[in-house]
Amino acid sequence: MSVFTEKVLLITGGTGSFGNAVLRRFLDSGLREIRIFSRDEKKQDDMRHGLQARYPELSGKVKFYIGDVRDRASVDVAMRGVDYVFSAAALKQVPSCEFFPMEATRTNVLGTENVLLSAIEHGVRNVVVLSTDKAAYPINAMGISKALMEKVAIAKGRELGEGAATTICCTRYGNVMASRGSVIPLWVEQMTEGQPITITDPNMTRFMMTLDDAVDLVIYAFEHGHNGDLFVQKAPAATLGTLARALKEIYAEVDPKYGETEVRIIGTRHGEKLYETLVTREEMARAIDMGGYYRIPCDTRDLNYDKFFREGNEDLSHIEDYHSHNTRRLDVEGMKEQLMRLRFIREDLGLIPRAKARDIRSE
Repeated sequence: MSVFTEKVLLITGGTGSFGNAVLRRFLDSGLREIRIFSRDEKKQDDMRHGLQARYPELSGKVKFYIGDVRDRASVDVAMRGVDYVFSAAALKQVPSCEFFPMEATRTNVLGTENVLLSAIEHGVRNVVVLSTDKAAYPINAMGISKALMEKVAIAKGRELGEGAATTICCTRYGNVMASRGSVIPLWVEQMTEGQPITITDPNMTRFMMTLDDAVDLVIYAFEHGHNGDLFVQKAPAATLGTLARALKEIYAEVDPKYGETEVRIIGTRHGEKLYETLVTREEMARAIDMGGYYRIPCDTRDLNYDKFFREGNEDLSHIEDYHSHNTRRLDVEGMKEQLMRLRFIREDLGLIPRAKARDIRSE
């Protein structure tokens, strides 16, 4: 894309699943430089060696910065000369955030604020902040910290306003299949090791997106966003029971025994929802349908407007959330089609050459 030609892109939390997906998409683009900012030198070293082995002629355009979004000084070092930022650094495991909520706050809220302030100070043109469906009506510490992160980003975008040198917008997406720490790699590992698949609740629904879908959403927000916007990609959903059955049927093609894998129901974990909401009804009241996406502009009025104090919105009672129970529901065959988009599954089936070690079951 011409807008990226000779530009510098910074990805905070860039060694994660999203950062790797962005690299696959943009490494051969016109970007002059891609900066990977994270605090994990081991992941950076693995990424560096992997790039040098697979893309020796392109690996030089990827630069690595050790630092933490909690530390504004380290963010400033990485931000100098940057044109665009994808802000993906986060603590995002529900159980760990539940036990250490202040750590989630320091990274997801204060860390994101550091990135935004640094980007504005250094004249960055566009910042896209990555959020999660758990930020809509949050019930756990991870979702609460992400919801507050969204508020910080949207407020900063509102403060900058139209025509500012820097544009800040957010993206919110649902379950990313086979991202690091997600349930699909876990279930495949359990199945291939002869263990039961452990399901919290087979009737629980989750949005089903690939990492490529997540990258598409960020690019769409980058291209269409105004200050303070929130973007959501429409996505199908499936029950966990359907997902487990689809995985068993796919891996039965590798070995019929996998089709007989026991499914063990363990009950809902602390902080889990029966279904996930991508757009609340309050947001749906002002959402703009962009076809495959919703654009939710920020409210540009100031604190003095009457709706905070004396007036309401009668339309809200007739509007429904956009959630994983009322979006397009995948059956087993539809879920199998989604799963076949995952590289590691196609590798396991022998459909494409193996690019990662067999024990790495994430995208």
